[in-house]
Amino acid sequence: MALEGGGKAGRRRGWGGGFPSLMRRKQVDSDRARAEGQPKLAKELNVPALVAIGVGSTIGAGVYVLVGTVAREHAGPALTISFLIAGIAAALSAFCYAELASRCPSAGSAYHYSYICVGEGIAWLIGWALVLEYTIGGSAVARGISPNIALFFGGPDSLPWILSRHQLPWFDVIVDPCAAGLVFIVTVLLCVGIKESSAVQGIVTVLNACVMLFVIVAGSYIGFQIGWVGYKVTDGYFPYGINGMLAGSATVFFAYIGFDTVASTAEEVKNPQRDLPLGIGAALSICCFLYMMVSVVIVGLVPYFAMDPDTPISSAFAKHGMQWAMYVVTSGAVLALCSTLMGSLLPQPRILMAMARDGLLPSFFADVNKRTQVPVKSTVVSGVCAAVLSFFMDVSQLAGMVSVGTLLAFTIVAVSILILRYVPPDEVPLPSSLQESLRLSQEYDEERVSSTFGDERSKTSQIKDVIVAESMEDPLIEKKIYTSKMDEMKRRKVAALSIGSVCVGVLVITSAASATWLPL
Repeated sequence: MALEGGGKAGRRRGWGGGFPSLMRRKQVDSDRARAEGQPKLAKELNVPALVAIGVGSTIGAGVYVLVGTVAREHAGPALTISFLIAGIAAALSAFCYAELASRCPSAGSAYHYSYICVGEGIAWLIGWALVLEYTIGGSAVARGISPNIALFFGGPDSLPWILSRHQLPWFDVIVDPCAAGLVFIVTVLLCVGIKESSAVQGIVTVLNACVMLFVIVAGSYIGFQIGWVGYKVTDGYFPYGINGMLAGSATVFFAYIGFDTVASTAEEVKNPQRDLPLGIGAALSICCFLYMMVSVVIVGLVPYFAMDPDTPISSAFAKHGMQWAMYVVTSGAVLALCSTLMGSLLPQPRILMAMARDGLLPSFFADVNKRTQVPVKSTVVSGVCAAVLSFFMDVSQLAGMVSVGTLLAFTIVAVSILILRYVPPDEVPLPSSLQESLRLSQEYDEERVSSTFGDERSKTSQIKDVIVAESMEDPLIEKKIYTSKMDEMKRRKVAALSIGSVCVGVLVITSAASATWLPL
């Protein structure tokens, strides 16, 4: 890769460059980087593997709890519409990720895109926000697996001693060896290779999808027998009004987070221009369909006000004489947590590797194993950190910070799309393949213009500067060129002002909406 202003060495010398160094942008071309001898990742992923990674990283155990909480407190029977609105909002972000991932297919996800479009300072913040998000999120997921496994043994106190939680003497700390062990297992699996780890995640994701299909089919059978009593409540379909439905959409939106994991594997996709958009779109569509169908069934089995907020699906089946379904639903929750854990630990080393390639971290993190073609050192470091957190700390209170990093990354990706769309390519560094196609089209246009005036100006064919020669005979051409440059500069200013106004406007509106002293 090449950086504006002299590549890696120039950027490393510019730590004290002040504000210009924070706004420095980079140019990425993974093919050229591999030609220069940099370590490369294995290109093993196709559309089915990307769909498995996306669905597995998105559908977590939260959906088994979220259905009851949101229906009971916000949406009521309109929970399905809440999932649909949230899915549409998530699809807009997914389209942004798909476009950037296909145009800039290198590791790093939102960090990589913000470095190309915005600048080094913002990219540095986004990179560490993503690392924090995946570390805390993975640790929180790992801590949630052991209570679900304990249900198979009869309760929290029935786990084997080596897997159960213990309180350390003289310390107010509850350790979870089961969570740490699962993190280590997933770390080893990720070190084996991307092909093997994606295959395992695909199997786990298919099993989880089968559990959700069981909930849909069995619940529909019961619903037709009892007449869908959940939709016959006296409060109607919108008991909390449109505002309640929209509040439910804001809550369930986080159930769609996970498709950005697919973008972090862009450098390992066989055909990124085709496979990445298909993989992201298909994964999000499958998740939206499963979410909506599960909500349709569960809300119809039990009135929203009678739902159990902790175990809505298991309790819904138990009320109709299917207590054994609790074990099926619990199995789905465990599978979903394991798949989400893999999805949380997979992007971390690739973001660290991208930052190390750019010199923002030591080169230790950029090493790629020659045999497995995986950043093993970064994977081990991130896995050990996540295992330590999950073993010693209850990170559930910190899990809310993950949402801040996610929304920040989504915002920067949307801004990057605006910059790529409305700022000319020579102002935003792009992969050399796109610059080459742009240069060829410009040369074609110049040849077409010169051929148009070739017959009338054959006497100036030996002059190198055709534009100057043409302007000498026809001053209108020079004036036209000057006018087009002025129009282009004006368009750039308008585009930059519009992008800045959109960002400031969104910030003001959201701040005003959350201000208690501003009821309007």
